Amino acid sequence: MANQTNQLVVPGARAALEQMKYEVAQELGIQLPQDGYYGNMTTRDMGSIGGYITRRLIQIAEQQLAGRR
Repeated sequence: MANQTNQLVVPGARAALEQMKYEVAQELGIQLPQDGYYGNMTTRDMGSIGGYITRRLIQIAEQQLAGRR
């Protein structure tokens, strides 16, 4: 059975990911709720934010790997 605790390995990563979420939402023109309740957000909007974050994280990782050669 897979471990699904979703614990971050790098300390401080949660704050960086949270910041990235707000930056991506702003870039996509999606208004995030100020109260932190995402229940009224559309699945499409949240999926767009998550997908864009994933692409950005992959790009960062590729750049770091390319720099290690």
